[in-house]
Amino acid sequence: MFEQYYGRTHNAMQKQSEFVYGLTEINRKAIQAAQLIANPGCFATATLLGLAPLVANNLLGGRVVVDAKTGSSGSGAKAAANTHHPQRMTAFYAYKPFTHQHVPEIEQELRHLGDWTNELVFMTHSLPVARGIFASIYVELKKEATSKQISDVFAEFYSDSFFVRLVDGSPDINWVKTTNFCDVGFAARGRQAVIFSALDNLVKGAAGQAVQNMNLMFELDEKTGLMLIGTNP
Repeated sequence: MFEQYYGRTHNAMQKQSEFVYGLTEINRKAIQAAQLIANPGCFATATLLGLAPLVANNLLGGRVVVDAKTGSSGSGAKAAANTHHPQRMTAFYAYKPFTHQHVPEIEQELRHLGDWTNELVFMTHSLPVARGIFASIYVELKKEATSKQISDVFAEFYSDSFFVRLVDGSPDINWVKTTNFCDVGFAARGRQAVIFSALDNLVKGAAGQAVQNMNLMFELDEKTGLMLIGTNP
């Protein structure tokens, strides 16, 4: 499956069983005892942090639709026309429909969290910004709920998670840019709900989360080196 989605051979597949998935807020205890960490993808982090409390509490009904958007730095440092800012500046488009490499990663971890048998529709888009991920996650609940009730579920689930902040309504990528925070918001109507998550793909979606995991492995305060000041503008 790795070769199918990434187009290359995994060079450490024989050690796969030794790795702990490094989504800090979900696997904190396992990370503390781990020797090897598989750091999550940026889209996977935003999606899983938006879905984990609902899956763990068995609240989801039918299909889940994730509409996720990223800035140009999400494609890495390799030079390409679609990450060249004079071209990217006013561009907006979808890419990798139904084939994004983070889909198997997301579904694998959702199955570990609870009774995940739902259909996942995952769609990614390129934003005309340099950094930031914004995911709108549309779900059908088993029972009617208000935004406040959903927020309460998330507040309990993330009560010990410093870097997950719950906000009223929609988060904004401007307020997480250059920080290790993931901001999560909600809207609900009857059994329909949408979860919003926003993070910096280069920090919480990449290097910041790696540092957070390293801190846990070395018995440091997980915030060490990560109390970064947001930059807006």
